[in-house]
Amino acid sequence: MIEWHWLAFDDIPRNDWYEVLRQRQAVFILEQTCLYPDIDGCDPVCHHLMGWREIDGQRTLVAYLRCVPPGVKFDEMSLGRVLTTQAGRGTGVGRELLAKAIPLSEKLHPGYRFRIGAQAHLEKFYGSFGFQTVTAPYDEDGIMHVDMVR
Repeated sequence: MIEWHWLAFDDIPRNDWYEVLRQRQAVFILEQTCLYPDIDGCDPVCHHLMGWREIDGQRTLVAYLRCVPPGVKFDEMSLGRVLTTQAGRGTGVGRELLAKAIPLSEKLHPGYRFRIGAQAHLEKFYGSFGFQTVTAPYDEDGIMHVDMVR
């Protein structure tokens, strides 16, 4: 069973935030061998969705994303830093993460659409949640991306 936490930046316990940053580094910088500025100044204005599961007696982060408010990155709101950790992969937690994040974000920012910069290989995944591709593929930090709206 996954324990979900939807929190403003200032409400995230320090140890939880440390684990989020550790996992963002592990996934986006180390696994994907992509040097980019993960700490981009957006986190303090975002809401963060974290999924925790008990694994071998340890509380373990298995999924995470942030909801960026409208006007910060795009005119629309955005979901970013979407990840499942090694411990969560292959369990369907990524689908559960998006299924939870979309209505929570819509409630937080009613009347706004979503715009995401999705890794191109995840286009079909995001498409299954109603996102539509609106740009040609482009290179961002050495990884092909497409912009999608919902």
